[in-house]
Amino acid sequence: MSDWHGGPRRGDAGGGWTDDGGGDGRGYGRGSDGAQPEGARVMRHVQRPAPPPRPSAPPPPQPSVPPQQRGRTREGYDSGYNTGQVYGTPAGGGRVPPQGGDPSRRPGPPPDWRRRIKIGSIVALVAVLGTTIGTYFWADSKVRREVDLSKVVERPAEGDCTTYLIVGSDSREGLSAEERKKLHTGSAEGKRTDSMMVLAACGSGNTMISLPRDSDVEIPTFVGSESGKTFPGTGRRVKLNAAYAEDGPELLVRTVEHNTGLRIDHYAEIGFAGFAGIVDALGGVEMDIEKGFTDKNSGADFEAGRQTLDGEQALAFVRTRYAFAESDLARTKNQQKFLSALAGQAATPGTILNPFRIYPVMGAGLDTLIVDKDMSLFDLGEMFFAMKGVTGGEGTAMNMPISGSRGGNLVWDEEKVRRLVEQIRNDEKVTVTEN
Repeated sequence: MSDWHGGPRRGDAGGGWTDDGGGDGRGYGRGSDGAQPEGARVMRHVQRPAPPPRPSAPPPPQPSVPPQQRGRTREGYDSGYNTGQVYGTPAGGGRVPPQGGDPSRRPGPPPDWRRRIKIGSIVALVAVLGTTIGTYFWADSKVRREVDLSKVVERPAEGDCTTYLIVGSDSREGLSAEERKKLHTGSAEGKRTDSMMVLAACGSGNTMISLPRDSDVEIPTFVGSESGKTFPGTGRRVKLNAAYAEDGPELLVRTVEHNTGLRIDHYAEIGFAGFAGIVDALGGVEMDIEKGFTDKNSGADFEAGRQTLDGEQALAFVRTRYAFAESDLARTKNQQKFLSALAGQAATPGTILNPFRIYPVMGAGLDTLIVDKDMSLFDLGEMFFAMKGVTGGEGTAMNMPISGSRGGNLVWDEEKVRRLVEQIRNDEKVTVTEN
């Protein structure tokens, strides 16, 4: 058998390679012993049988292409090799995108600003409501509702306006001996009224009427606030501030109602400490003093001109009476001027919207504020803004009309007082003047 297309076979005679056709030893060839080389010859072609068909193999797996990259041209394809990134399964799984992101990736949906604004508004509203509610309960818990107007007897009929009796007392409550000396309050025990005002909050306009402490009034029949005993009226006439000294706020309200015929709906009182504390919490109150004055009793020592008063100076300013020829009448005018400046500064956005100012101001005032049992914070707010409007020029501020004096006491003008009260009762514009 031939090893290759009929060629010589190993192991034939002669120990070499032999030719299939010759066998005579004359031909040249590997293992031939002939002297001449063998001539060229043509090897016959043998057709090899075709190999059996191989079973078809599945196509090689292709790299997974994200949906957003399908249909891209080869020119736009980024294998990631240029940045050292390769396909595979890194620690986080999936393909690691090239640095700088995939520029061909389509952006996500735009932010829904309307929804974000809506959510932000709701969060802000909840925060404001929470703060407001917390402040309300905090302030409400500090108000001292100690005056019981149900003890006042023989009261006038209710009118169309809401009326407040506002009292500044000379109470030394909460003041140390050093503070009493500094504020020139003296060391007398108990408390007396240092100023009194009737504020009428009406639809036709607000009116504030100062009641001089030296006003000549009659003490009517009353029921003792502590004893509950009835004290019949005897026609006894005293200065108005004596009613407070005799039986407190309830008798003062009873006396004002009896001598004016005007019903008092609410009562509010603040002492020396609270007044000075409010001024200091505001950082002082700016005043324009037309004429300088001094008074050793109140500690006043002021020059003319615009200046900022601290708590001690403010208290001296509103208490001074002996430095003026008109005495108590001049003092009530100064009290109205100062309340105008105080209310105007306290009601600014810089104070109301600043928690570092409004809480100290409210705390200083509410700590010594005494009101009637039916007075809510809303009533208190209405009183403050009505007072602010009046002292700011949006209303009428006046002294009770005076017709003369009796034994050193100031006598009210009965006819003017009657018309004034009638206008307030009927919610009419006040046309009565103090002169």
